[in-house]
Amino acid sequence: MEQIAKGVWKAVLGEPEELTPVYFREGSIRSEALESMGEANLPEALSRLHYEVTVRGITVTISMSTTEDIYGFGLQLKSLNQAGRKRRIRVNSDPPADTGESHAPAPFYVSSAGYGLFADTFRYADFYMGTSVRKGVSADKREVNQKHEEFSESALYAFKRTSEEREIIIDIPGAKGITLYFFAGNISEAVRRYNLFSGGGCLMPMWGLGVWYRIYGGSDQVKALSLAEEFRREQIPVSVLGLEPGWHSHSYSCTYQWSSMFPDPDRMTGELRSKGYQVNLWEHAFVYPAAEFYDDLLPYSGSYEVWNGLVPDFADPSACEIFGGYHEKNFIEKGIGGFKLDECDNSDYNPSNWSFPDSTSFPSGMDGEQMHNAIGVLYQKLLNRLYRKHGKRTASQVRSSGALVAPYPFFLYSDLYGHRDFIRGMASAGFSGLLWSPEVRSCVSGEDLLRRVETVVFSPQALLNCWRIPNPPWKQVDTAKNLADEWMENSEYYTEVCRRYLSLRMSLLPYLYSAYMEYYLTGRPPVRALVMDYEKEERAAQIDSEYLFGDSLLVCPLTLEDGTERTIWLPEGRWHSFFTGEILEGGREYTIHADYDEIPVYVKDGALLPLAQPVPYVDENTVFQVRIRSYGSGEGSFILYEDDFTGLAAEKGDYNTLTVTRDQAGKITWKREGKEPERYQIAGLWKEGAADGEM
Repeated sequence: MEQIAKGVWKAVLGEPEELTPVYFREGSIRSEALESMGEANLPEALSRLHYEVTVRGITVTISMSTTEDIYGFGLQLKSLNQAGRKRRIRVNSDPPADTGESHAPAPFYVSSAGYGLFADTFRYADFYMGTSVRKGVSADKREVNQKHEEFSESALYAFKRTSEEREIIIDIPGAKGITLYFFAGNISEAVRRYNLFSGGGCLMPMWGLGVWYRIYGGSDQVKALSLAEEFRREQIPVSVLGLEPGWHSHSYSCTYQWSSMFPDPDRMTGELRSKGYQVNLWEHAFVYPAAEFYDDLLPYSGSYEVWNGLVPDFADPSACEIFGGYHEKNFIEKGIGGFKLDECDNSDYNPSNWSFPDSTSFPSGMDGEQMHNAIGVLYQKLLNRLYRKHGKRTASQVRSSGALVAPYPFFLYSDLYGHRDFIRGMASAGFSGLLWSPEVRSCVSGEDLLRRVETVVFSPQALLNCWRIPNPPWKQVDTAKNLADEWMENSEYYTEVCRRYLSLRMSLLPYLYSAYMEYYLTGRPPVRALVMDYEKEERAAQIDSEYLFGDSLLVCPLTLEDGTERTIWLPEGRWHSFFTGEILEGGREYTIHADYDEIPVYVKDGALLPLAQPVPYVDENTVFQVRIRSYGSGEGSFILYEDDFTGLAAEKGDYNTLTVTRDQAGKITWKREGKEPERYQIAGLWKEGAADGEM
C-alpha cells in the first residue's frame, strides 16, 4: 500500500478502470486538516488482503472478526449496522428489500476494527460483510438433534455472532482491477478522513439551513406570489420556495423554459427575492426536443432516451458546457438560488420507466451501469462549479447521489415516505458524506404531520414538499379536501404548532451553521449516528432511531405508529431535556411520554447552546440576536462562526470566530476573533435569563 496522506492509504489491484469517482472528484484532498488529526495506523488484518481477477471480474477478500461492526454504504433506510449483510451498490429508486440498493449507495464502509474502505468504482459492486466462510472451515461441526427454540423467519434468518472467522468479500463484475483507499482510525476518525479525502464537508449558505417549502405543482405565477405573501402575513418562517414541474413549458422530459403559467418570471423571482425568498427550480436531466440546446446536446448524450428526452453525458466536458451554460445564463445569473434534480435514480422496474438500459453507451466511454451510479454525483459537481464561478454558494436537492459528495451542498431526498425509515436515514447517511432530507410530504393525519415536522426541524434540511396540495398542510393534510379548500377541524392548532417548530428551526441556525463549518473544516458530519461519538458503548452500535444533531443535541423522534410513548437510550453522562430542563442520567434506557406536539431532545451536560431570536427568513443581510443557554457546570465552550453567509470568502479564512466560554465559577464570557468583515451577523450574545447586555 502507498500512503498518500496522514492516515490514508491507496492500493492499486489489477488494472482499474479510468472513469471512477476519484477521477471526477472536484476538490483536492484536505491534507492540512488530515495532518492535524495526527498519526493513525491501519489494523494488521488488512495486510492479509487477497484479490483475484477472473473472466467474471475482480474479487477482493479481507479478514473480518466475529465481533466487527460495519457501517456506511451511503443512504441505507432499512438497516444501520451492516455486519452480516450483503450490500449491492446500485442506484435504485425502488429497492425491493434491504439489499443495499438505494437512492444513494456508496462503495464505502467503516469498521469497528479501526479502518474505513472506499472502492473507487461506479460499477454495481457487491459487498458481502461476513456472510460467508471458506470451504472447510465448518468441517469439524458434528452437532445433531438440536432442539429449535424459536419458529419464525426472523429468528431463523437473523444474523448471529459466530465463532468462525469470516471474510469481507468485494465482488465487482466486469472490472479487471480496482483502486482501494483505506482510512485509519476509529469510526469517527475514519469517516472524517474519508470526508477530507473527498474535499471536506460542504459549506452551506445560511439561507439553505432555513425552512424550505415546495409549492403545489399546479401553481401559476399569481398563486406563487400569493402563497409567499401568506407566509409572511401569517408569520410562517420560510427562506426557500421551490417551484415544481409546472414551471416548465414541457416536463417529463424538460424544456427548461418557463411555461405560460409564469408570463413574467423575472418579475416574479425579483419580487420573491425582495421578500426574502430564494427560488429553487425542479428539473430532471432528460432534455426534450423543444429545449433550446437539444440539437447542440445531441452528439454528447447517451444512446437511449428517457421520456422522449436526451440523457446528457455529464462525464463529457462538452455536454457539461452546453447543459451548464444554458443554466448559467438563464437561471444562475438571474438569481435562481438552486435546483432540484428529480428522476435521476434509475427506476427500471416502474411502468413509467425513467431509466436507460445498463447497455447504454455514452460519448465519454461510460456505459449505462456506470452512469446510473454517477449521474447524480456528476450533476452536483457541474451545478456546484457554476455557482462557485459566480462567487456564490448554492443549496440544492438531488434524488441520487453516491461517493465523494461531501463537498457538494446538495440535500438528498427520497420518494419513499416511511417515517421510521426516514429517521434511520438520519443515522445512516452521515457515515458517507451525505446530507439526508426526511421531507414532510404524505401525511395521513394532523398528528402524522406534527411528528414529521418535528423530525425535519432537527435534520440537515427543514423541507415541506407540498407539490400535491395548493394549501399548506397545517390547514389540511387530506389531498382531495385540500384541493377543495376544506380545512381540518383543528387547523388553527396545527398551524400554531407548525409555526412554533419552524420558528425553533430559525432559532437553531447559528448553532447549526457552526456544525456545518466544523464539517467543512474537520470532516465531522453535522448529523450522525450515536455510535460515531460513543463507539465504546456497546448499546450505541445498534441505535438507529436516535441521532446527534451537532455536538450538543441528541434527538429521539417519534412516529405516528409510536403514539405518545417510546423507549430511548442515552449514552453515559448527564442529559438535560431541551424543552423541560429535566436531567436524566445516561448509560440506560427510559420509557418517555411525548404528546403529538412534543419531540424528545436532550442536551449534553456541560454544553453552551446558542439560540437566536427567530427571523422570518435568512439572507446575506440577516443579523442574529443570540442568547446562550448554559447546561451543567464547570468549564465549557462553544464556537460560533460568522462570515458573509453566501459567498466563498470563508474558504480563504475570511470569517470570525465567536468563542463562548464558561469558567469553573459558571461565569460566561465571549471573544470575537478573525478577519472582521464589514458587517457582523451576530449582533450580540446574552446569557439566557440575564438582562439584555449582560452575560
